[in-house]
Amino acid sequence: MNMQTPSGYSETAQPEQVAFDRRELSDILRLYGMMVAAGEWRDYGISCLREVAVFSVFRRTAEFPLYRIEKRPRLRNRQGQYAVLGIDGQILKRGHDLRTVLRVLERKLIRAVE
Repeated sequence: MNMQTPSGYSETAQPEQVAFDRRELSDILRLYGMMVAAGEWRDYGISCLREVAVFSVFRRTAEFPLYRIEKRPRLRNRQGQYAVLGIDGQILKRGHDLRTVLRVLERKLIRAVE
């Protein structure tokens, strides 16, 4: 008996959407919790699209995101699949390791004490 693969199915099919895994969300939410405790951030949104997963951070609910943390698996072998973008869309940090990329936002917590 011959086995045939169903039409429309291939071994190298890309997933329908990109999402953050549990470890990645844990790292992001740890940083988010610290920033909420410091009074810097108030709300967040998660978008899982076909080519990118985005964690958006807001100061208030009805604003543009202050920062966007993106995961683009297609860039895994090039510049790195993780990036932090500012409010104007400028890439603040890009890399292969999420914790290293998130350090650019942790520096915002460090302030001079008078």
